[in-house]
Amino acid sequence: MIAPRIGGNAVLKLTFCLHRLPRLSLAEFQDYWLTRHGPLVRSLQPALGMLRYVQLHRLPGDLADGMRRVRGAPEPYDGVAELWWESEETYRAARRNPEAREAGRVLLEDEAKFIDLPRSPLWLNREQVIYAESGS
Repeated sequence: MIAPRIGGNAVLKLTFCLHRLPRLSLAEFQDYWLTRHGPLVRSLQPALGMLRYVQLHRLPGDLADGMRRVRGAPEPYDGVAELWWESEETYRAARRNPEAREAGRVLLEDEAKFIDLPRSPLWLNREQVIYAESGS
């Protein structure tokens, strides 16, 4: 499969790799992200036209730290957000919508409360599935 499809259209995904603000502990960051920001994103979903929003929360502790040390990897992200649209066309249409632009402004204002934005890269992408269990 070259690109994931929903309803016959290739899925466009925005991936946002998050570093927390230095004043927040990992637990504080993840709590705010899950209990405050997550519901805000959900409430703005109709304006944004997203199909899916997923938060991946970093696990603290020696399991991940050991793997990172063995590979010589840099400091981990505190989390990753994935936002999905049906297609590039639906994403572009949402960006032209004044309601979506206002929703984006509201989200950015909230993100500045817990995300170290200059250290948190984001990009648009499509998955290239190499292996997936049948039925997944």
